[in-house]
Amino acid sequence: MRTNLDFSPLFRSSIGFERMLNALEAAGRAETIDNWPPYDIVKTGENDYRIAMAVAGFSQDELAITQEQNMLMVSGQRADSEDAQYLHRGIAGRSFQRRFELADHVKVVDAGLVNGLLTIDLKHEIPEEMKPRQIEIKADGVLPKAETKQIEGEKQVAA
Repeated sequence: MRTNLDFSPLFRSSIGFERMLNALEAAGRAETIDNWPPYDIVKTGENDYRIAMAVAGFSQDELAITQEQNMLMVSGQRADSEDAQYLHRGIAGRSFQRRFELADHVKVVDAGLVNGLLTIDLKHEIPEEMKPRQIEIKADGVLPKAETKQIEGEKQVAA
């Protein structure tokens, strides 16, 4: 039994979380999940990740990896060999498209295909201006004197 959650109160009371709330809404609308091709997502370091996808039967030319903003898309399109006559076809060779939602500042750093296993290495690179920084506290005890401005009072009108 699936219940739909209403995120509109969160939209009204939060600022800057639109992307996360939209992702939650999209996850609620997700239809049947296709489990092919199988994949793993592994955290290989503090800011490093790896996606390993089993793509047996696909060559490097039949695979495409595309990153647009915060979306990583992996797709495969096999070239049909029409002159082959299969008695049994057990290796899945159907086309696929797998999407991964990426957090801000996650970049693809490498991809490789070895023995039917596609690996995509990702790195979460936080910009320098967003990293925590230490603020110096001055101990001289003297605060800078604030400049006060006089607001003009009413001028008397000469009669």
